[in-house]
Amino acid sequence: MKVAIKPLSEITQEATQVLCEKIGAVNTIRFINQFSPGFGNYTEERKQLFQDISLDDIVSEIKQNRKQKA
Repeated sequence: MKVAIKPLSEITQEATQVLCEKIGAVNTIRFINQFSPGFGNYTEERKQLFQDISLDDIVSEIKQNRKQKA
């Protein structure tokens, strides 16, 4: 059996169409986005985001949020 090799762009288009038909557009986008490399420098952003807050503060906030949801 001989299989024709398709261009990757064509395979991607067909796969996206099949996923949309089977699981819907929103779930297809969610699935594809998990393979996105992202952008930015998470380590530096995290340092800046949490520079003025302690671990104890974060834990307290988590506990407070859980109490509010319960």
